[in-house]
Amino acid sequence: MNSRFLLSFFVSSRMQSQILPISSALASTSSSSSRGTIFLDDQSTRLFISPSLKDDDLSIQSKPLIPRASSYSGATGNNNNNNNNNNNYQQQKRRRKINNDNFLSSNSNGRGQSIGDEVGHAASETYLITRLSLKLLRYLGVGYRWIQRFLALGSYAVLLMPGFIQIAYYYFFSKQILRSVIYGVQPRNRLDLYLPKDTTQPKPVVAFVTGGAWIIGYKAWGSLLGQQLSERDVMVACIDYRNFPQGNICDMVKDASEGISFICNNISQYGGDPNRIYLMGQSAGAHIAACALLEQAIKESGEGESTTWSVSQIKAYFGLSGGYNLLNLVDHFNSRGLYRSLFLSIMDGEQSLRRFSPEVIVQDPKYRSAVSLLPPIILFHGSADYSIPSDASKSFAETLQALGVKAESVLYEGKTHTDIFLQDPMRGGKDEMFEDIVTRIHADDPEALAKDLVAPPRRRLVPEFMLKLARAVSPF
Repeated sequence: MNSRFLLSFFVSSRMQSQILPISSALASTSSSSSRGTIFLDDQSTRLFISPSLKDDDLSIQSKPLIPRASSYSGATGNNNNNNNNNNNYQQQKRRRKINNDNFLSSNSNGRGQSIGDEVGHAASETYLITRLSLKLLRYLGVGYRWIQRFLALGSYAVLLMPGFIQIAYYYFFSKQILRSVIYGVQPRNRLDLYLPKDTTQPKPVVAFVTGGAWIIGYKAWGSLLGQQLSERDVMVACIDYRNFPQGNICDMVKDASEGISFICNNISQYGGDPNRIYLMGQSAGAHIAACALLEQAIKESGEGESTTWSVSQIKAYFGLSGGYNLLNLVDHFNSRGLYRSLFLSIMDGEQSLRRFSPEVIVQDPKYRSAVSLLPPIILFHGSADYSIPSDASKSFAETLQALGVKAESVLYEGKTHTDIFLQDPMRGGKDEMFEDIVTRIHADDPEALAKDLVAPPRRRLVPEFMLKLARAVSPF
């Protein structure tokens, strides 16, 4: 089975699109196929896949499926857009209702076809991840540390399997998820949208960049967070991005920035509030998101820089278990099995470690004006995190505070790298970090805060003894 067969299977002339939130019923789509070449044409999209392309160079060229007419063009343009959003809110609400009804109807009436489409998509993604994993293994060689961690990861996954099965079922079959919305032209430039059931008013939005050691990150890793936040009337956009060896840190930051731009400029079309967008990342995703945010601030503080989104559109940044000074972490990662040679390849060479260390960059005097543009920054971390020590968040927060940025670090005593993101949410009941995040998102909404106080406790996904065993064998 090759990638062209999988893509031919996935792009069926009969499939119903779930990534066109507006005017999808009006788009005229035609497809033709000859000698393995596929064309899809409508007014907003052109997809070309040729058998002459090598697998390694395979790229889907497409325009965003929503016109970029509302793209950010400076502070004045942003204010005008916000005024237009307020003036046209009733019209947008009617349009969202029609599209939500159409989306739910297509899901309920075409469930059989939908399953086939999802299986095809899952197969193509599995093929891609498998091929890149084999490349990575050839790059690494087979060392005892990687064998040890691979076995530990397998045991960890088996112990949490009851929870993973329920999350996977929700991810593939929930009517409240728009999967694989295209935000750019590069491979994996996709995002998943988790929609609250109540769409009568614009909802706060979390743009989430998943973790994965810069190697195994994937948008579906945020499905548990997306489900739980959407149940609290928060919309979540999980941004996918190229991982190593498909790309290096430059590509990852670029992809994340494009995903954030798409959300800032288009989220109102899905029922999100463009004035309440929060940027969040976990582990490697926290590092990538912080780099994207700081890079954007530097662009805005310069002269003549063209930007498609603004730091001012981000209400706050939440970093979960992230590392922000690579110069201090490279040896630690090497001792944990992320070998120095591999890590430097991911980071585009040793000379780039400083460039992609937000804690180091903000201390450079020439970037003081950029630092002043940063939104409030809250860094969450477990004190027993051995993958990325909690000092990484404490040090970055203290550095930002010394520079006048509104920043704080929130530590959770005895929590590991995966406790606060996986085991605790799967445990059900009240989750301290989750409640802290929701409280900050709803801080300016008394009605939402009142609803949070009486929200039912979340149900348990995994028995307690399996969670404790998973914690003991976790390679993270």
